[in-house]
Amino acid sequence: MKKLKILLFILLALPSSVLAQGWPIDYGGVMLQGFYWDSFTLSQWTKLENRTNDLKGYFDLVWVPQSGRCLNSMSMGYDPYYFFDQTSSFGSATELKSMISTFKSNGILTIADVVINHHNNDNTGWWGFPSEQYNGITYQLLPSDIVRNDDGGATLAQANLMGVQLSANNDEGEDWGGMRDLDHKSTNVQNIVKAYQKFLVNDLGYSGFRYDMVKGFNGSHVGDYNDAAGVKYSVGEYWDGNINNLESWINSTTKRSAAFDFAFRYNVRDAINASDWSRLNSTNNLVHDINYRQYGVTFVENHDTEYRSSTSQQDPIRRDTLAANAYLLAMPGTPCVFYKHYLAYPAEIKAMIEARKVAGVKNTSEYTNYRSTAAYYANVVTGTKGNLLVAVGSGFPEPSPYYYIKILSGYHYAYYLTPSTEVAFADKPSGDYFTSFSTTLTAVSATAGAQLVYTTDGTAPTATHGTVVASGTKVDITTTTTLNVGLLVNGIVTNTITRNFNFVANNVTYETPPTGYKYHAYFIAPNTWNADVDVYAWAWITNGANYTPDNNAQWPGDKAHVYRIGITAEGSYVWEWCYYGTETVPPSYIIFNKGFGGSSNQTGNMTFTDGGWYNMNSTVSNPALGIKGVTVQPANNDSWYTLTGARISNPTQQGIYIHNGKKVVIR
Repeated sequence: MKKLKILLFILLALPSSVLAQGWPIDYGGVMLQGFYWDSFTLSQWTKLENRTNDLKGYFDLVWVPQSGRCLNSMSMGYDPYYFFDQTSSFGSATELKSMISTFKSNGILTIADVVINHHNNDNTGWWGFPSEQYNGITYQLLPSDIVRNDDGGATLAQANLMGVQLSANNDEGEDWGGMRDLDHKSTNVQNIVKAYQKFLVNDLGYSGFRYDMVKGFNGSHVGDYNDAAGVKYSVGEYWDGNINNLESWINSTTKRSAAFDFAFRYNVRDAINASDWSRLNSTNNLVHDINYRQYGVTFVENHDTEYRSSTSQQDPIRRDTLAANAYLLAMPGTPCVFYKHYLAYPAEIKAMIEARKVAGVKNTSEYTNYRSTAAYYANVVTGTKGNLLVAVGSGFPEPSPYYYIKILSGYHYAYYLTPSTEVAFADKPSGDYFTSFSTTLTAVSATAGAQLVYTTDGTAPTATHGTVVASGTKVDITTTTTLNVGLLVNGIVTNTITRNFNFVANNVTYETPPTGYKYHAYFIAPNTWNADVDVYAWAWITNGANYTPDNNAQWPGDKAHVYRIGITAEGSYVWEWCYYGTETVPPSYIIFNKGFGGSSNQTGNMTFTDGGWYNMNSTVSNPALGIKGVTVQPANNDSWYTLTGARISNPTQQGIYIHNGKKVVIR
């Protein structure tokens, strides 16, 4: 007994970080939320598994939908009915295990969505829970596993009518209306949950848990469940924008779980929606607190905050999606990228992740403010390999290249590295591409005039093998290519990086709008809108004209005059709406949509600009489009253009050029 007391004393005396399984310290990984609301097609286990090659090397964790069987044929999983039956709206148990195994063999771990605050019941009554077996043991929830004050007392009233006994304990947290809230003080509930989570880890291969609605039960149970399952990745959805409440919940788990940093998310939302970037300079987030940033899983959008439809707008970030993700992916904490954002901007987001990993930014990294104004905001984050300067907003003054070298930039964001990082960088990441593009090579070095040497045949570049170029050189990529780039300083090549560019076949037919239109606008559809989707435009003036005469001004609008004109390198189709009617003034607003039904099927009400470019969230800059058709012919003396847009009088080398609006191969 004396030895046991001594051991207990030692354990209690240890710092919580030694006992914690909740989240690794100094973790440099990035998470992907692999779904959005009603993503029943693109979040199928088979579809996610097929994206493995595109995700590997960038995302270390993928959080997937709750994978257990529900009573509804199409369910996002938040109305759970079975624990061990893993046939869900996203695929079979066999497909799920295959995806998890494929992910794991490629360095990607899978996070299960664990919904244990509440449980659904069948139509036999308020407590019609199924009986299930696992490892020869039968598990079944009982009426006595339901908290006494469930549904504001309605469940108790029904129990009294039927002579059924509920738990003697009231709910430890918030009530979830319409389903039975479970009593986690119940031994039966604890046994079921622990068996279920061991099943998720040992039988299916999950590596960690995302706990849904942890405001509904005490955080101590999360710590106990994590201990029983033996996981080191755990994050709770404690939906609260107050840092004190977030930290209190983390403490209630004895720091055996991380929490989503809702406060960070609200900082970003407020800065963007109010057009005041200085609002990012907030201390109200887990990332700011050095004692808790290890346990902060940061994000800027999720399935509950995203814009779903005009009647279910939620609380989205209204614009500057890329700038929001640039800030997210540069800062400490563990960033979680929203799937819809990734599908819309795969190359840009992966390039940001590449920069984060090149700098060596961890979840515990230090950071300092560099600039803070309403127009722009910038932080310097200290990585293990170099310092990463992230700037968001407009009008940011370029720092001296003596201190910071720019490696990435886009609409309202830029990334810079300190020269001492000593690395080669290419601004296009590995992955799938649909048309030709160019990537800019940057030499990040403290040595003035440092050069780069690259190869495109998969071989390692050396001082005598490969093409030597200056920093800032663009390299055209026109086919599946392995690009190796090394930093060349004083005749020595170091820190070689590799990009694997995979060209994907695309057989979609594109259109050329007829001439003579009065007004027009372009729309970059999200990657979630596949080749078989038709795009409509609804344009109008408030209390005035409607610009869809071909269907008598009926929703969803004009389809006949919306033309698919091209595709971006990242695979997003580009559409052009043209107006040929009699209205003499341009519309005030425009909505692009994909017709009736479903959620996430339209943009918001966007201010119309003649010839403007739009995506799902905001106005955007003109993207690089693929050029349709390839012809082979000898060179002549007309004007030609390279794929990067440079005009030349006559091609002098073999390659691919643009001539008279077509892609031409010179042999």
